[in-house]
Amino acid sequence: MADGKIEILADPEALAQRAAEWVVERALATSGRFAFNLSGGSTPKRMYQLLAQVPLRDRMPWDRVHLFWGDERFVPHDHPESNFRMANEAMIAHVSIPPAQVHGVPGEGDPDEAARAYEATLKAFYGADTLDPSRPLFDVTLLGLGEDGHTASLIPGTTALDETRAWVTTVRGARPELRITMTYPVLDSSRAVAFLVAGEAKRAMLARLRQGDRTLPAARVKPVGELLFFADRAAAGPA
Repeated sequence: MADGKIEILADPEALAQRAAEWVVERALATSGRFAFNLSGGSTPKRMYQLLAQVPLRDRMPWDRVHLFWGDERFVPHDHPESNFRMANEAMIAHVSIPPAQVHGVPGEGDPDEAARAYEATLKAFYGADTLDPSRPLFDVTLLGLGEDGHTASLIPGTTALDETRAWVTTVRGARPELRITMTYPVLDSSRAVAFLVAGEAKRAMLARLRQGDRTLPAARVKPVGELLFFADRAAAGPA
């Protein structure tokens, strides 16, 4: 984890701007489908808003972008707590991405069936039931960092931390609402994983994460491609 590259930005706005520009650069550097795995949270929200505004909106090749979600609360897509709703209001509704290329996590019915359905969606997109390290599933995966060291919905003390066969699993009891999350092997199947970390409250956890403290769920993310950290000065600490 300590080998990951870190970029330190002045404040959350500068962080969101840099991360948005980086995503566009990554998309333009690829040919064919661009698989973009989204995160929830306030910092990604601002980044999504910037991607939906000129000039970045007009540079992003939306016609070949496919959107996924690393985790989601098990709520309908129009629920106030839905990561899908946040991304839709901030970005998706304002860009020319084909609706069939927006792959939201099911939020109704039986949660275990919803997790299996999303796993089936991922496998169909990937074209195989087994992940090949030489052919990552995602081009870019965004992740956040919780004050307890969680990322996606890989939360301390949950069985999801030890799940290696399922691509997607449910998370019960760790939060008031049930959640659905991608597991480590799927998050790791990324050409680039970027943690977006802002605020002084995250400083101690970011330091532990970058030191490779494996007691933190976030420190167990080991992508087959690049690992990056975009952090603001408050999270990174004094220069």
